[in-house]
Amino acid sequence: MMTGGNYTTIDSQKVSGSVPSVPDPGHTTVKFAESNLQTFPPSQGKISGGSNPPRDADDTFSGPGNGTSSSTDEPQSGGWLHKFTVGAYKPFFDVDTSDVLDRLKESLFPFRGTFTEKTADKPDLYGPFWICTTLIFVAASIGTFVTYVAHKWKKQEWNYDINLVTWSAGVFYGYVTLVPLALYVVLKYFSAPSGLVQLFCLYGYSLFIFIPALCLSVVPVEIFRWVIAGVAGFMSATFVALNLKAHINSAGERSILIIASIFLLQLGLAVVLKLYLFTVTV
Repeated sequence: MMTGGNYTTIDSQKVSGSVPSVPDPGHTTVKFAESNLQTFPPSQGKISGGSNPPRDADDTFSGPGNGTSSSTDEPQSGGWLHKFTVGAYKPFFDVDTSDVLDRLKESLFPFRGTFTEKTADKPDLYGPFWICTTLIFVAASIGTFVTYVAHKWKKQEWNYDINLVTWSAGVFYGYVTLVPLALYVVLKYFSAPSGLVQLFCLYGYSLFIFIPALCLSVVPVEIFRWVIAGVAGFMSATFVALNLKAHINSAGERSILIIASIFLLQLGLAVVLKLYLFTVTV
């Protein structure tokens, strides 16, 4: 044991049970193996008030509108096969209730002719789909109710006619699909192309006037039903013709013929509805 100053040093070699001191080997170089752990940038891995969440969390719930679609989805969403996916038509159903109500009101004032201008930037298929669906329901329910009352009034046996639903669905869905599609081909042929979705939108909203007309058809007066069907058909035909007139004028001399055909076809629909939906026979 040695004493120096205020410190006491114990000779480790003379103390039993002590661990021998390790001599200093000199400078030793320490090497660390490379880690295989994945590192993340601080801007994505940190959670702070002003930083964004990790990118993998964003991509899980991001949609096409956010511009964060992954590179693996780009080949699947491109090409003509994209037209057969639900996502291709999703933007046409993204419409506010106020927009639909404004377009319904616009269809009740056919002489304005401003519907195509107001819907040029954002045509929708939501309104036309539910207008046709409502027409099918109204036509089937009112037709069933009127025939039921008529049979009970004459004390006759009444049976539900399921063909009224299928016939109404075929007429309304078929008309609002096939007629705009045919018109699209005709306008393209005469070098006056129009947007197909915009034509679907225009023809769909043109049928809205037939909903109140069908409701008024419960009045058991034949001349009144003819007047209601005629007024509804005239308003619907005028609505379509005036909104397409400015666009079809670019087709040249054939524009008058095309507009007249559109007007008469819409009147023909009103006559068909009068004969099969506005008439009750017992």
